[in-house]
Amino acid sequence: MTTTEPRMLRTPPAFRRDLLVQSWLVVKALSDAGDAIFTIAFAWTAVQIASPAVAGLVVAAGTVPRALVLLVGGAYADRSDARRLMVLFNALRVVVLVAVAVWCLAAPPTVAVLLAAAIAFGLCDAFFEPAAGTMPRQLVAPADLPAYTALSQTLSRLGTMGGAAAGGFLVAAFGLAGCAGLNTLTYVVVIVFIVLWLRPRFALPRASAHESVLRGVADGFRHLRSEPATRTLVIALSGLNLAVGPAISIGLPLQATERGWGAGAVGVFEALVGGGAMLGALAVVRWRPRREAIGGFVALMVQGAGIVALGIGSPIVVGAGCLVVGLTAGFASALLSSTFAATAAPDFLGRLGSILRLGDDCLMPAAMALFGLLAGILPLWVPFTLYGGAMALLMIAPLRNPRLRSITLSSPAAG
Repeated sequence: MTTTEPRMLRTPPAFRRDLLVQSWLVVKALSDAGDAIFTIAFAWTAVQIASPAVAGLVVAAGTVPRALVLLVGGAYADRSDARRLMVLFNALRVVVLVAVAVWCLAAPPTVAVLLAAAIAFGLCDAFFEPAAGTMPRQLVAPADLPAYTALSQTLSRLGTMGGAAAGGFLVAAFGLAGCAGLNTLTYVVVIVFIVLWLRPRFALPRASAHESVLRGVADGFRHLRSEPATRTLVIALSGLNLAVGPAISIGLPLQATERGWGAGAVGVFEALVGGGAMLGALAVVRWRPRREAIGGFVALMVQGAGIVALGIGSPIVVGAGCLVVGLTAGFASALLSSTFAATAAPDFLGRLGSILRLGDDCLMPAAMALFGLLAGILPLWVPFTLYGGAMALLMIAPLRNPRLRSITLSSPAAG
C-alpha cells in the first residue's frame, strides 16, 4: 500500500490558517447548494409534466450514462491535469443549464428536454467527480486529510440542506429556468476560483498517456488485486451506505406509517441523521484517533447497532438510533475517506475512486429492493436487524487486517 510520494510544489500552511483550502471548500458548498436547488426544481418539473413512472425515469436517467462512463473518467483523471478536467466539465454543465433555461423561457419544458439534461449531467459527472476526487491529495498533506474531509463534508451538507430548503420556494417563484440560471452562477464561481486561485501544492505521479484508456481501466482493477489493504478500503467504502441507505430511505417511512407517527416524524428523524452526521464530521476536525482506519471501522460497528434501534417501535429509541447513525456516519466517512485518499497509490486515485463510486451505484438499487422485499413479508424490525447486524459483522474483516490497523496519517511516512 505504498507508492511514489507526491512531490511537494509549495509548502502548505497549517490547516487552520489555510485560506486557500478553506475558501475552496466554501465555494464547493455554494455549488452543492446550487445543485440542490436545481435538483428540487428538476424533480418538481418532471412530476408536473409527466406520469410518476416517467418522472422517476427522467430523474434517474443520469445514473446510467454516469455508470457506463465513470471508469473511463477515472482513467483520464489519473493521466490528465485534474484542474483542466474540472474546468472543462463544469463549463459543459454551464452550457447544459443555459440551454435548459433558454428553452424554458421560450417554451414549456418537455420530457425530452429534461431527459437530455439528465443524461448530459450524468456524463459530466462521470469525468468531473474522479478528477475532483484527486484534489484533496494535491492540496493538503496526509496528516491534514481527515480535517479537510471533515470540513468538506460538513460544509457540503450545509450547502445541500440550505439549497434543498430554498429550492421549493425558488421553483415556485422563478420556475425551472430561474433555478437553472442560479445554478449556472454557482458553477461560474467554481470555474473562476479554479482558474484564478486553486493551485496544487503536491504533484501526483501521472499514469502513462500512451496506453489506451481501456488498458488504464484494466490496470486499476489489477492494482486492486495486488493491493489487499487498498482493496479492503475500497470494498468498505463502497458498502458504506448499503445498510444505512435503505434503512433511512425506506425503513423510516415504513416505520412512521405502521406506527401512525405521520410524515412529520420522518422529517424529524432524517434531520437527526443529517445533524448527527455534521457533528460527527466536525468531531474529526477537533479530535481524531491516531489509527484513523480503526476508528472509522469501529464507528461503523456502532452504526450497525443504531440501525437495529431504528426497528424498535418507540419514537424516542428510533430518534436516538437516527442520531447514532448520523454521528457514526459523519465520523467514519471523514476518517475512512481521508485514509483512502492518503494511502491509495497517487497515480491510481482517479480509477480507484471511480471503482468505489461505481460499486455503490450498482449495489444500492439491489440493497433497496431487498429491504423492501423483507419488510413486505416479515415484521418490520427484521430487515432493520439484518441490515444493522450485517454492517456490524462485516466490519470485523477490516478490523482484523494488520495492514489497515497499522495505518496512521499522523506519521510522516503516511502514504
